[in-house]
Amino acid sequence: MWVLVMYDLPMVNEADKRRYAHFRKTLLKDGFQKFQFSMYVRHCSSKESAEVHVKRVKSMLPSKGDIGIMQITDRQFGMMEIFHGKKEPAKRPEIVRQLELF
Repeated sequence: MWVLVMYDLPMVNEADKRRYAHFRKTLLKDGFQKFQFSMYVRHCSSKESAEVHVKRVKSMLPSKGDIGIMQITDRQFGMMEIFHGKKEPAKRPEIVRQLELF
């Protein structure tokens, strides 16, 4: 069983930034891993374990912003297709040619 937490929290002022950082750090302390920007996942061995972590996330919801929590099975998670955009080729460093005089 996988628990996915997706969030969109405002970061307008310093208080918002602190709430965002606290929420993110608490997710990490609870064993969640970053999957994408503003999306964290955690594997749980059972439905009961997943419910415990969902309750924990619900207990720390910030006062502002939007948060979604989804539970999916290992099979559903395994059927996910992930695509990566094309990477730009690495730029070769310019060779500096220098004449040394002794």
